[in-house]
Amino acid sequence: MSRPENSFAIVTASDSGIGKATAVALARDGLDVGITWHSDQEGAEGTAEEVRALGRRAVVRQLDLSDLPGGADVLDELADELAEGGGRLWAVVANAGGGSASASILDLDFADWRQDLGLNLDGAFLTLQKGARRMASAGDGEGGRLVAITSVHEHTPRIGSGAYVSAKHGLGGLVKNAAIELGSHGITVNAVGPGEVATPLTGQHDADVESERRPGVPLGRVGHADEIAAVVALLCRDEASYITGQSYVVDGGMTQMAAMGASTLTDDEWRKG
Repeated sequence: MSRPENSFAIVTASDSGIGKATAVALARDGLDVGITWHSDQEGAEGTAEEVRALGRRAVVRQLDLSDLPGGADVLDELADELAEGGGRLWAVVANAGGGSASASILDLDFADWRQDLGLNLDGAFLTLQKGARRMASAGDGEGGRLVAITSVHEHTPRIGSGAYVSAKHGLGGLVKNAAIELGSHGITVNAVGPGEVATPLTGQHDADVESERRPGVPLGRVGHADEIAAVVALLCRDEASYITGQSYVVDGGMTQMAAMGASTLTDDEWRKG
């Protein structure tokens, strides 16, 4: 399937970090972009300015995925405005997420558990579902691209992050199931799992990634948002038309270090998180 003319994408939480970099990368590839923000409107408007500077349309909306299912209706409003004049939804990137609960399974409060699952799994589900429904109902047989931003924790656990890890594992499963259900519509569904990336979420605002040394990562540094966005953009291109149901971990090799960690740890401090 090839991308139709006058296509647009929606990238949630594109006011900063990976979402912003992804919105700009997709605009560079010729897509108009719907941009959402939760608490940083100024950041979202800055993203929109960069998209427009590339000659593409940008529409900005506030999105609150803690208020579900109604909060996700903003995505329909965003798509409707971008579709004016014959625009066609081609790509949806479910990037909104985050982790607030930090407790062991023994101490994790149910409300905190539900909050993390609601944002990272329920919110992503509705985002992808709304995109899929619009793509499938377009009637032109051209399909589309759905990409979920998961995490290395789609694949690996972390002490004290049971809710977040469970949500990201669940989102990875959703991606696989959606891929086999939506393939007949020409819609591909994939995940991108970032490792530690220099973003506001990790407290590293536009950090110089080369100065953030990480001895436990094979590449020895944190990642840059543009490095994640480049993989997302690739998955949204025509050249990726035969890739679906996959998860691409972009972590500098961090997830390959299990054996090294197991063989070099000399005490039980890691059990404390």
